[in-house]
Amino acid sequence: MGLLDRMRKEWFMLGIVLVIAAAKLEPSVGVKAGPLKPEITVTYIAVSAIFFNSGLSLKTEELTSALMHIKLHLFVQIFTLAFFPTAIWLFLQLLSITPINEWLIKGLQTVGCMPPPVSSAVILTKAVGGNEAAAIFNSAFGSFLLGSSSSVPFSSIFSQLFMTVVVPLIIGQIVRRYIKDWLERKKPPFGAISSSVLLMIIYTTFCDTFSNPNIDLDKFSLVIIVFIIFSVQLSFMLLTFIFSTRNNSGFTPADTVAIIFCSTHKSLTLGIPMLKIVFAGHAHLSLISVPLLIYHPAQILLGSVLVPTIKSWMVSRQKGVKLTRPTV
Repeated sequence: MGLLDRMRKEWFMLGIVLVIAAAKLEPSVGVKAGPLKPEITVTYIAVSAIFFNSGLSLKTEELTSALMHIKLHLFVQIFTLAFFPTAIWLFLQLLSITPINEWLIKGLQTVGCMPPPVSSAVILTKAVGGNEAAAIFNSAFGSFLLGSSSSVPFSSIFSQLFMTVVVPLIIGQIVRRYIKDWLERKKPPFGAISSSVLLMIIYTTFCDTFSNPNIDLDKFSLVIIVFIIFSVQLSFMLLTFIFSTRNNSGFTPADTVAIIFCSTHKSLTLGIPMLKIVFAGHAHLSLISVPLLIYHPAQILLGSVLVPTIKSWMVSRQKGVKLTRPTV
């Protein structure tokens, strides 16, 4: 395989490196209120585009069957809202005897309590080819559930989720009904479109990260927190993978992909407002926010890097299932 062919095949990985480098060189371009206006272009336009794209590419019966997959929804929600925060709390009891700043440890605890994001988990599931409909439902439901029970204004969460997730999804489904034949004939690159939107999200996320004065910590604490966050994510991804691939789990390989991303990702969009309300006027709010500010780009970066590996596993498993099925 020539270098050009290799680059074409690995365009997404190259894109990640380029957008992170661009964000590092000039973070002011993609920060909030910067020239790119990510508070509008990403929060509303990009997220709406992702779900319109999903509505256009998903068959209506796939969405309906995903809605009825109660076992999968229960697994994701129990893992996200019960197991994750409990496991983190137990782990942090061990960390509390180390010299790591106590406010960073408290920040890690708040990360464990956050709902899943409505964009990255869905895009990564789609990039792999997993159960995208299940990822959509669980990401939106988790954010809605935790947001409605927290002190963040309920109406603003509901309206934002409704306008950026539900409405574009429904419009996509309606448009699909009229151009269904054309879509099946042309097969537009829906996965590549979602991946391109994800590159934009990665870029603006890292612009925010590199320009954030709150991450001005001593090197030791910063390195340790980054290491802990990546370790926690990898461990929980592995754990959800092991649980969802057991022989009697009842989950398909595509379900497992959705479970891995939805169960381990945490929302920055909901998280930061929640922290600002819960710890309003707190002297150490900036330190408490640091783990979430690191977790968000880390989950996108780690998930993106693992896309080819998870995809090859899923494809091989699906081929294996087809081969072992008896022919009638």
